[in-house]
Amino acid sequence: MAFTAFRDMKPLPQLMFSVFVILVSFLGFMLIAVLAAIPFFGLDSLMNLPTLNEMTNPETINVLKYFQVMQAIGLFIVPPLILGRLYYGRVAEYLYLNKLFNSASILLVLVLMFFAGPFINFIGELNANMVFPEWLSGVEKWMKNAEENAEILTKAFLKVDSINGLLFNLFMIAFLPAIGEELLFRGVIQRIFTNWARSHHWGIWISAILFSALHMQFFGFVPRMLLGAMFGYLLVWSGSMWLPILAHFLNNGIAVIAMYLIDKKIINSEIEEIGSTSGSYYMAAISLGLIVVFMLMIKRQNKGNEILNMQSSKIK
Repeated sequence: MAFTAFRDMKPLPQLMFSVFVILVSFLGFMLIAVLAAIPFFGLDSLMNLPTLNEMTNPETINVLKYFQVMQAIGLFIVPPLILGRLYYGRVAEYLYLNKLFNSASILLVLVLMFFAGPFINFIGELNANMVFPEWLSGVEKWMKNAEENAEILTKAFLKVDSINGLLFNLFMIAFLPAIGEELLFRGVIQRIFTNWARSHHWGIWISAILFSALHMQFFGFVPRMLLGAMFGYLLVWSGSMWLPILAHFLNNGIAVIAMYLIDKKIINSEIEEIGSTSGSYYMAAISLGLIVVFMLMIKRQNKGNEILNMQSSKIK
């Protein structure tokens, strides 16, 4: 017998209940993660969790990577599956996982994410140089500290010496976030706000703002928000969750591979600055133009598959 008690909920109660499920899932998974980690890392290591000052210790990195993976599963992957079951009944259909896309769309997304870099770098540089008024200096200091801590942790995660280490980073930093964050933000949160505002545009942009805010990296807030909006439009225009998942994976995966190649001195570190320096602003302009062109091509390629109407939570 199907459990249907949650299928007639209005958007606001859905949002509040979704937050509750996300928190319970996160706390439950982290408790399980701690208990499961004891035989591998030892109780003493877990009772004295590593700090950012110990980023050169391999055991510290292993512990942090372990909890990063468990957090991704408990916070982003499990809640959408639970909510899809409660709100709709058929999880794959609720999360748009039951719809595939054609090979032309795959190629277009590959090219889109490759050429999007310079424009994202340009916006990121503008965002990183934002200055707060004096009366908000405390907030600015807090944001900068959070940004610096996140950068230290990211660099420690990305510094690996083997192909196996690179593959694990792709799994942890590209694959899991691409699946989990898209299911949660585009599959659940975007849907709730779309139904609430009765507008796909409002749903896309509100979920993109929340997507960026959750990362707690405010000096990279705008480019991440724009990426979130791009992923949202990919979902609406294609009707398939797999397209934004692919785009998200490529965005993160390209960054992971680039950092590995830079660390190995295979490519020049200046590649990260394309579009963000005065001598390459033209590349950012070209990149923006190509983003618009390829997004419109993806929309046209998937004409007839787009999400035209807001889907009720209740199966008829």
